Amino acid sequence: MEQTEVLRLRRGVEAEIEGRTLVDLLHRTAAEHGDLPALSDRVGDGWETRTWAEYRRAALELAAAYLGVGVEPGDVVALMMPNRSEHLIADMGAVHAGAVPFSVYSTFAAEQVEFVAADCAARVAVLDGADELARWRPGLGRLPHLRTVVLLDAAAVPDHRDEGDPEFVSWADFTAAGRRAFAADPAPVEARLAALTPQSNATLLYTSGTTGNPKGVFETHRQVLFQVTVTRRSGGLPQAGATLSYLPMAHIAERVLSAYLPMTVAGHIHFCPDAARLGEFLGLVRPHGLFGVPRVWEKLQAKLSAALAAAPDEQRTAIESAAEVARAYLEEGQFGRTRSPELEKRFARADGEVLQPLRALIGLDRADACIAGAAPLPEDTLRFFAGLGLLIRDVYGMTENCGAVTANRADAYRFGSVGRPQDGIEVRVGEDGELLVRGPVNISGYLARPEESAALIDAEGWLHTGDIGSIDVDGFVYVVDRKKELIITSGGENIAPAAIENRLKEHPLIGQALAYGDRRPYPVALLTLDPEAAAVWAAANGADPADPAALAEHPQVLAEVGRAVEEANRRLARVQQVKKWRLLPGEWTVESAELTPSLKLKRRVIQARYADDIGRMYAG
Repeated sequence: MEQTEVLRLRRGVEAEIEGRTLVDLLHRTAAEHGDLPALSDRVGDGWETRTWAEYRRAALELAAAYLGVGVEPGDVVALMMPNRSEHLIADMGAVHAGAVPFSVYSTFAAEQVEFVAADCAARVAVLDGADELARWRPGLGRLPHLRTVVLLDAAAVPDHRDEGDPEFVSWADFTAAGRRAFAADPAPVEARLAALTPQSNATLLYTSGTTGNPKGVFETHRQVLFQVTVTRRSGGLPQAGATLSYLPMAHIAERVLSAYLPMTVAGHIHFCPDAARLGEFLGLVRPHGLFGVPRVWEKLQAKLSAALAAAPDEQRTAIESAAEVARAYLEEGQFGRTRSPELEKRFARADGEVLQPLRALIGLDRADACIAGAAPLPEDTLRFFAGLGLLIRDVYGMTENCGAVTANRADAYRFGSVGRPQDGIEVRVGEDGELLVRGPVNISGYLARPEESAALIDAEGWLHTGDIGSIDVDGFVYVVDRKKELIITSGGENIAPAAIENRLKEHPLIGQALAYGDRRPYPVALLTLDPEAAAVWAAANGADPADPAALAEHPQVLAEVGRAVEEANRRLARVQQVKKWRLLPGEWTVESAELTPSLKLKRRVIQARYADDIGRMYAG
């Protein structure tokens, strides 16, 4: 796209958000749509809901509570809670107090919690209960800036304080104090609101840390509103649409899609407190869209594949026939192609008779915006959901540019790509193949890391993403791999491990894969069993589904995985082909420190942990 067109689009977005902050956005939505539902939590067999007017009032009262414990403009308020209404109320309450909210990954260990809390000098921490407090308490004596800890679970409030501890208070008492203070005198909070500008910091996030300690990233109101605006333009949430919040609020995508975007359209946010219950909540909410990292879509695929495999033969045949029509329909809908009238008729019939009812069974019948991000979506997963009539649109971005900088749109998508640049954002490929991004969404640098900040953004304002990619003649961007994760074999071949891993994961039994081969003669792979697919296989073959270690050594499983590796190799270049592999009994998880909180592989951790296995593959 010509730079003049980029600038024209940028000016259009900037004119739309000129002079505004998140506080202004919430005020407008509460004034215009105050009676519409905003926040809903599952309680028993029903929902407990707050309206947009109630949400804003709660944020104002909580701002008064923050002021009451000495929070100053620019102070950081740390939040460690599951996805629930109180998380957003605590978040927007901090914003209304002129402070900066910061959601801590719930999977962080005590040492990591202490690191980020000290790094940002958090003044207040709002925690869910005893489990969260247990991870904060070891470091409390080394956090001199932390003055107050608020606990949603009143029973978790300690009955004593150690020397150097902050004040402990229950959420009920804290919010009650805020209600009284705001009712008595709203002027102090109103003064904080008046002092906010688009350049004020709206939130603080930490990169999930695939290597080393996480780095702090401030996002301003202007950056957030720019991102929300271009996201809405590229095909976001309909007016008053339903969303399902289940990913960590410490993730920029979840903040944009679950916290900020619904404010622009008076959306209805439903909270799923445990991502493991996603399938259950999809059926309850029937959201108008769903964002997931590739691992989320892969897990949904595994569960649905297992369910379809158990269907009667006649039903399976009808579904597969309809799925082939849907795949052809979506493939022919790609940018630059034209669907035939006959294909459109066949799809309409297959969708109405088979696929739409099938999507309704899993709660995705209203999901027009299905989005994947954080890593390339495997082709097999894309094709699986296309067979259900669902277009999963890959987007690309990072914490350092406040979310998605490229996106596939419903009316302009290309499989295998991450779409074209969002309105007003420039993307180009550097001389070494690195993707570079320039636009109003870029951060100015990392918190207290001048050297890394200098390496992140060059003198011309281009942010160096660390990703290797390409751009085709129509402007669609392709991400090949992480620049620092490229395998360079002993023969000098440059290999993208993700290309190998995605081929391997196309087989349902293989849940996760890590390709290795740096400075080695050829690639090898560590593989894990997918628990859902393995359980189905075990039930069908008389094995014990409760014993994954035994399954990983079962001769029939090993033979099937061997065939999967051979099939993947047939679709890879010779230098990419996996010569040896090892099947591991358990999944890599965040809790075992092999995945980041955003479910990316921690390659160095996995490689170190399984160094002996890797060594044996090269020795034998």
